[in-house]
Amino acid sequence: MMALLTPQHQSVYRRESGVWLIELKLRELRQLFHLLDPAPFREKDLDPGAEQYIVEAFREIGHDKPARLVIHLPAVEAASEEARSLPEAVAHYFDYRARQERIELRSLLKRGVASLAIGLAFLFACLWLRRSLSGLADDSLFAEGLLIIGWVALWRPVEIFLYDWWPIYRRERRLAAIARLPIEIRS
Repeated sequence: MMALLTPQHQSVYRRESGVWLIELKLRELRQLFHLLDPAPFREKDLDPGAEQYIVEAFREIGHDKPARLVIHLPAVEAASEEARSLPEAVAHYFDYRARQERIELRSLLKRGVASLAIGLAFLFACLWLRRSLSGLADDSLFAEGLLIIGWVALWRPVEIFLYDWWPIYRRERRLAAIARLPIEIRS
């Protein structure tokens, strides 16, 4: 039997003045970014582990609850010019990732429309062939096979439009919401 969770056991994240905190404690600022990315500071990719932690923390807290990203740095690092531009860099990164997800969603839906057109054309061809062969003796097995394979051709577009787009849409919404999170640097 599952134990009921009390509110204080629902999350490992702290709250301050009613705002959930997603906290990262770093020894140096560059830990937050992908080491091999040659882009200027404000356009660097986040470290995959840092990105995953932030996204998962936001998902666990919930998109409908107020949250803030708090990055703890040593005083020297927190006073640097790069630290002052960190909120802009993190917001830029998550906004970029949200745009990538929107592009992926549009691409998937275009693929779904093309697949639907091909599937419907194939289904109609199978139905036409089935009807054309209806006068032949002992054609029931072949006719039923044409009917089944015609409907199976619609499997992928139906899968795209019913199921495949939801996870991409949710990811895009989550990343866009993270891009708008207030970010605080603490030493």
